[in-house]
Amino acid sequence: EVQLVESGGGLVQAGGSLRLSCVASGFTFDDYAIGWFRQAPGKEREGVSCFSSGDGSIYYAESVKGRFTIATDNAKNTAYLQMNSLKPEDTAVYYCAAIPTGLYGHVSSACLDELGMDYWGKGILVTVSS
Repeated sequence: EVQLVESGGGLVQAGGSLRLSCVASGFTFDDYAIGWFRQAPGKEREGVSCFSSGDGSIYYAESVKGRFTIATDNAKNTAYLQMNSLKPEDTAVYYCAAIPTGLYGHVSSACLDELGMDYWGKGILVTVSS
């Protein structure tokens, strides 16, 4: 059974940090790129970051550049999203998702548009208080 399980969410004050984790199982983690997405109350889901360990391709939404860092530990089948300098507008349910990588382990920036995602986690809530 394929699973993506997020953890590490919660309540944090503005300016604080959180690290989200996403543990994958049931598929070959090395053959996939990981994306992080979020959905704020009353808004559509948006791409936050995507990363392929195959060729190092990495993308961030403009709103999180310089504050968030995506990484994976393939030995642990785990992806991370380190979130620093959090703002109230970062409040959302955060999801991780997996997309198969292409030639040479590449993933395109279309990953941020959710194109081609095979698997999704159930999401975890991050609340940033002002």
